[in-house]
Formats: sequence, structure tokens, C-alpha cells
Amino acid sequence: MALSTSFAIVQQQMRRAAGLVWSTSPALMIGLFLATLVAGLLPALAAWLGQRIVDAVVAAMRLHAEQGQAPLWPVLKFVLAEAGVLAALAGAQRLLSVQQSLLRVRLGQTVNLLILEKAQTLSLAQFEDADFYDKLVRARREASIRPLALVTKSLTLLQNLISLVSFAVLLVHFSPWALLLLVVGALPVFLAEARFSGDAFRLFSRRAPETRRQTYLETLLSHEAYIKEVKLFGLAPLLLERYRTTFTKLYAEDRRLTLRRDGWGFVFGLLGTLAFYAAYAWVVLDTVRGRLSLGQMTLYLTLFRQGQAAVSASLTALGGLYEDSLYLSNLYDYLGQPTSAEGGSLTLGSQPGDGLRFEGVGFTYSGATAPTLKDISFHLAPGQSLALVGANGSGKTTLIKLLTRLHSPTRGRILLDGSDLQEWQPAALHRRIGVIFQDFIRYQLTAGENLGVGDTAAFHDETRWRKAAEQGLADEVIAGLREGYATQLGRWFLGGQELSGGQWQKIALSRAYMREDADILVLDEPTAALDAAAEAVIFERFRAQAQQRMTLLISHRFSSVRNADQILVLEDGEIRERGDHEELLASGGRYAQLFDLQARGYR
Repeated sequence: MALSTSFAIVQQQMRRAAGLVWSTSPALMIGLFLATLVAGLLPALAAWLGQRIVDAVVAAMRLHAEQGQAPLWPVLKFVLAEAGVLAALAGAQRLLSVQQSLLRVRLGQTVNLLILEKAQTLSLAQFEDADFYDKLVRARREASIRPLALVTKSLTLLQNLISLVSFAVLLVHFSPWALLLLVVGALPVFLAEARFSGDAFRLFSRRAPETRRQTYLETLLSHEAYIKEVKLFGLAPLLLERYRTTFTKLYAEDRRLTLRRDGWGFVFGLLGTLAFYAAYAWVVLDTVRGRLSLGQMTLYLTLFRQGQAAVSASLTALGGLYEDSLYLSNLYDYLGQPTSAEGGSLTLGSQPGDGLRFEGVGFTYSGATAPTLKDISFHLAPGQSLALVGANGSGKTTLIKLLTRLHSPTRGRILLDGSDLQEWQPAALHRRIGVIFQDFIRYQLTAGENLGVGDTAAFHDETRWRKAAEQGLADEVIAGLREGYATQLGRWFLGGQELSGGQWQKIALSRAYMREDADILVLDEPTAALDAAAEAVIFERFRAQAQQRMTLLISHRFSSVRNADQILVLEDGEIRERGDHEELLASGGRYAQLFDLQARGYR
């Protein structure tokens, strides 16, 4: 990468990082800057006082030899002054450390919030994209520490530059060539670090998929949702072997890079050591020849030693700035992802009461070669129910995603009360929909909060909890819990109580009833984990509650769908049959075949 391009990257990311740190805590940012100034100025002052101490000691020794006594104050005043300077320097360095620690915690939270808030603006299609997940992994793994690292390295660079300027003021009295010797000695290490920083970043970026796969294997081997099958099927040895194989590959890459980086660093570091001892010999010889006093020798040796360390630290900081800038670019690459077009401002349709219409709707997933849905058309009026029937993969759940605007149609349009779904305000649309997905979430919250998530406006409303629980049959489940609605559900947290699959499904179903204003009820396999008796009660209550609502039901149980006003049979993303239960049985088509197959199990 060209030097000008690298500089531009560093400059851009430094501005971003400084802005991020400033927005997190202006007071800590100012404190870091002031402590850096103090820490940069004091080392040269301490070195100069060291010279004065040595020269004062030599003068006092000469005076004592000549007169038999010498005053101590000329020496002690410089000793006390140096002690005060070193104490102030230690205080400034401690202050830097404290402020960096505080900023690290606060900035980590700020960046994580930025990542999580950004996630809420992205479309479902982006979450279904593997490349997007690689960007998310790269952003989350390093970005929370890199902004502060950029700022602290910038301040370290500033501190060392201040020290170097003050050292240079003192060293120039010895020889201007001494300054060149300091820089030349540290330059090879810097060039090596810059080269390998770029290699490390490219390695990190390239292997994001492997890192994500390793995290997934860790989840399979340690998460309670998967551990049952892992133990039952004896998957642990297979998964552990894959985990070890992935780790071995990643470790081998890390090892090669580390050996090359540290090997060349050692070789080039020897050049810096050689430069220091050349300067050391130069100063010692000048002292022996009487050109320098012992105090001046002490001063210049200290300046060379600390100056070389400052130059090396400055160049290392520059290399680190470049590396941090590359990693920070991952965060802004993620934050720069295009947000889903919320669009729409309607809260009422142009034809209130018209209900829901699909008109020639088609949908193809990104990267797919064939459409998932093709030419779907139907009308669902208020007070009517629609059931979707079909084999797995026929497009039923995708249709629900389109209805809830988690995806947008690639062909055709969906109308609600006469207005295109894309013109509706998302919040207004979602308030009208109560939904239970087949893969509903088992929230590790209290029982009441598990219901409350169905309507955040009533998240803490116990009256609404009880009403929704009664409608979804969760009231009996919750009555049997140790602390009722206050019982922690799941095993993730202390005191949590686990539920059976059917009990969880009743909780999720009741959650859908929390939206009292919803006039569209979407139930995706709502009774898959329930027994026949519970299913009968659920649908009896469901029909009573759905008189003025549009209801859309997905189920493989024909006992659930037979009472729907309209039934659509989906196959390969198309509507193959439509009608009510009696009409479809009379037609003798696919629905009749499936119904007969299921009915045989009860004969």
C-alpha cells in the first residue's frame, strides 16, 4: 500500500477515533491530553537535574578535598528538585493509566451500543447474508478497543515528540549528528512493524469465516439448547475434532506471522542497540578527553538512552496507529452498511376495512437462482380466516415475512386497507399485527415479561399479562410456577425454571394476544407442541377472539385449518389449490390426499 494512502487512512481514522472518544467523555479526553503534556516535558527536566546533581557532587568533593568541608545545600536542592519532578512524572503516568482504564470501559460500551443500534436499522436480508456476518464479527472482535488504542497511541506519540524536542534542545549542545544517530537506529524496527501490521490485518480479515465457524462450534458444545442432541447423538468427539482442526490452522498462521514479526524485530533491534553504544562510546571518549564533565556525560548518556526509547516508541506508535486504523475501518465498514429503507408514513389506508390483498406477489432470496414465491394473489377481509397448507419449503413462512415487511416483494404488491404495504409507517403496521413464529424465542426473562415483549407499551402491565395468558392458555402454566408471573424462566440465570416445549408454546401464543389493537393475527404452527385437548381449546378461543380480525394460520394439522374460511395449498411457491375445507375435499386434489393421509393415523 502506498505511503500516501496509508497516511490518509491513519488520518481519517484518527479523526473518527478522536471524535468517538470525545463524545464518550470530553473530561477524560482533556485529562489525557494534559497528563500527556506533563509526562512529555518532565523526563528532559529530570535528566538536566541529574547533570546538575553530578556536577554539584563533583564540585562539593573538590571543595571538601581542598578545604576539609563543603556545603550540602547546593547538592540537596537539586536532589529535592529531581525527587519532585520524578514524583510529578509518576503522578502524570498514573493519571494517564487511570484515565485510560476508565475510558476503555466507557468506550467499549459506546462502541458496542453503536454496533447493536446499527443492527436494528438493517434488513432481515442483510442478516441472512454470510458476508454481512463476517463484517459483524470483524467489527465486534476488535472495534471496541481500537478507538481508544488509536487515541492513546496518538497521545503517546505526542508525549514522545515533546520529550524528543526537549531532548534535542539539550543534545544539540553536544552534536547535531547525535539526533540523526537516534533516528537512524530506530527506523528499521519501525519499517518492519509497519509491514507486519498490514500482514496481521489482512490475515485477520481473511479468516473471519473460520473464526465465526469456531464460535459456532463453541456454541454447539456449550449451549443448553444444543447440548441434548450433542450428548444423545455422541457428536462431541466430531465437533471437538473440527474445533481442534480449525484452531490448529489458525494457530499455524498466527505462529508463522509471530515468528517472522519478532525475528525481524530482533534483527533490526540489534541495529538500534549498536547505534546506542556507538553514541555511548562517543560520549565516554569525549569525557575522557576532558571535553565533557561527569555531569554532562551523565546527562548525554541519559538523553541517548531515553531519546532512543522515545524514538523507538514514537515509530512503534506510528506503526500501531496504522494497524489500529486498519482494524477501526472494520467498525466503520459495518456502520456504513446501507440501512433498510423504512419509508412510508401512512397510519391509515386509503380504503379502511378493505383488509389484506396480495396481488401477483413474487419473491426471490438474494443469491437464489429460483423464486421462493410466484404470483401469489388472494384477499383476506376483516373477520375472515385464511390457512396456508403445504410441504416444508413451499414458501409459507416467506409469505409471512412479506406480510410483516421483514422482506419486500420482488414482484407484485401487498395492500392493507387499499394502500401498498411499503407506504405504511412500519410502527403503525406492526401495531396492527400479532404474530407467533414457528421458531419463537424463549426469552430468559420472567414469565410476565415473556408476555410483555408482545407489546412493549404494556411490558409491565400485569392486567394485560393475565388477560393474554388466559387467551393463550398460559394462565395454567404460570399458576404452577414458584413465583407466578415473577418467576424467572429458563436455566441461564440463578433461580430460573425451565418449561416443557408445550408450555413454552402457550407462553408464545399468549404473547401474540398482548396486542389488543392488532386486527391481523398470524399464527405459524401455533400448536405444534400442544396435545390434542389443548389444541381444541386454543382454537375455540381463537375463533371467539378473531371475529373482527383477519387471521392467517400456517399448520400441518388439518384439525387446525379445516375451519378456515379460505385455504391455500402452496407447492413450489405457487398456489395450486384454493377454497374451503369441503370444496377442497370434493375436488380430490393435493389437499384431499394430504387430509386422507393424516386421517388414516386416527382410524
